[in-house]
Amino acid sequence: MSENELGLFLRSRRESIDPAAVGLPAGSRRRTPGLRRSEVAMLAGVSVEYVTRLEQGRDRHPSPPVLGALADVLRLTGNDRVHLYRLTKGAGATFPCRAGLTPSRVLRPTLRALLERLEPALAVLVNHLGDLVARTETFDAFARPLGLLETDPPNLLRYVLTSPRARTVFPEWPAVADHWVATLKEGPFRADPYVAAVADELSVIAGDEFTSRVATVPGVPAPTGVLRVAHPELGPLDLAYESLELPADDSLRLLVYLPADSATAHVLEGPATHPPLRLVSG
Repeated sequence: MSENELGLFLRSRRESIDPAAVGLPAGSRRRTPGLRRSEVAMLAGVSVEYVTRLEQGRDRHPSPPVLGALADVLRLTGNDRVHLYRLTKGAGATFPCRAGLTPSRVLRPTLRALLERLEPALAVLVNHLGDLVARTETFDAFARPLGLLETDPPNLLRYVLTSPRARTVFPEWPAVADHWVATLKEGPFRADPYVAAVADELSVIAGDEFTSRVATVPGVPAPTGVLRVAHPELGPLDLAYESLELPADDSLRLLVYLPADSATAHVLEGPATHPPLRLVSG
């Protein structure tokens, strides 16, 4: 397990930056991907020793101006900047924001109404542990042949990491596994006892497939993208997804999957994939 999430995040983002994008020559003698620590230090206006301390976990509480400068140099998105802030606050023994938040499995009436109006889209509400809290009937009909709904409660993270079927369902399984591990790590991670319990469980059940990702994958899941699915009844599908985080009191995320190409749209628009509206919980 990585106990230096801040350093992992900063290093991974540094290594992803094209030197040319920040006005530096790429050169042919670079031995590491992305930017050097010295280049990040120069652009951020701090010492290379300080950047090294941050990446090595010897300093986990940079000041807001330093955080802002690093975020600018590393070209962080809005979500990345929020995650960076959470990592610096979560470096201490206690983390007041979201840590210990009871996983939500109850819907407000307006959220139920929202899901009802999203039918016949493939839509699901998940909590921060990956539990499926509620879903449209269309999502239910879509997910049941995948074996996703066979546990109580159904859980996307456990399914991806522990179900043998998941590797067949998701042709790009490593990227999907990376995504859901990043989702678990988003926010306080092990400062949250509920998340820590799930992490301990998966460390045993999934082994290195989980622990190696915890050590290398930063906790910033992509909020949008394309998911490729080999559906046992519908065939190959490309689904564009949107992930919308709801207010903190709900501790829920809305996932909506839409056809990403005309072939997928043709399959999903068939009458067999649109049963009568019925919201399913749990």
